[in-house]
Amino acid sequence: MLFLTSPMTLKQIFFTVFLIACVSSISYSQTNTKVIDVNKDIDVVRVYEQVVREGYGTPFIYKHLAIAYYYNSEYSKAITWFQKLFSVEKNTDPEIDSHYRQALKAVAAANLLKSKKNIY
Repeated sequence: MLFLTSPMTLKQIFFTVFLIACVSSISYSQTNTKVIDVNKDIDVVRVYEQVVREGYGTPFIYKHLAIAYYYNSEYSKAITWFQKLFSVEKNTDPEIDSHYRQALKAVAAANLLKSKKNIY
C-alpha cells in the first residue's frame, strides 16, 4: 500500500497516469493510420500516350515516354518517341543522346539476329 504524505503527491500520481494514458493513445492512433498513395496505380506512360493522342503532346511528354520505354527495354517504341522529341526540339542533353544511340544499337542488333535466324 502506498503511503502518501500529502494530497499534492496524489494529484501528481493522477496527472502522471493521465499523461501516460494520453501519450499512449496518441501514439497508438498514429501507428494505425494508413497512408494511401493515390498515384501508385496510375500508369504514367498510358496517361502520356492518351494526352498525345488527344493532340496535347509536348517535348516534355515525348522525352518522358522515350525514357520510360528505354528503361523498360522497349527500344523500338523508345526510338519512336526520341525521334518525335528531336523533330520538335533540338537535343542538348548528352544523356538523352546516349539513350537514343543505345536504343538504335539494340534495335539494330535485334534485327540482325532476326535476319540470321531467318537464313538458317
